Amino acid sequence: QVQVAESGGGSVQAGGSLRLSCTATGYISLHKDCIGWYRQVPGQEREGVAAIDSDGSTAYADSVKGRFTISKDNSKNTAYLQMSSLKPEDTAMYYCGADRLCGGGPEKRVFSRPALAFAFWGQGTQVTVSS
Repeated sequence: QVQVAESGGGSVQAGGSLRLSCTATGYISLHKDCIGWYRQVPGQEREGVAAIDSDGSTAYADSVKGRFTISKDNSKNTAYLQMSSLKPEDTAMYYCGADRLCGGGPEKRVFSRPALAFAFWGQGTQVTVSS
């Protein structure tokens, strides 16, 4: 059984920073599996934000490139999303996803439909950016 749990959301003013964490337990090991972040605004589809593969290769949505950084600590089976220069349009529920023995590269997971990106998902953590 796989469980994915996010933490670190909150409220911040525009221009500020937040760091999200995501820990996977069960049959996920980040030294060989993949993990990433999606976000969703009510009434809109869930969209890819960032992903990182077992070899450390990363991919980002164009809207966050240069402002967000995804990283991981294999020993803790935890991924992080460092968000800087936050904008009101970054306000969303942020979901962490993970999957086993991923192929195709992190771009495939950022730019796919959520159901095709990751098999396992957390409950989400809210990020609110005020102007």
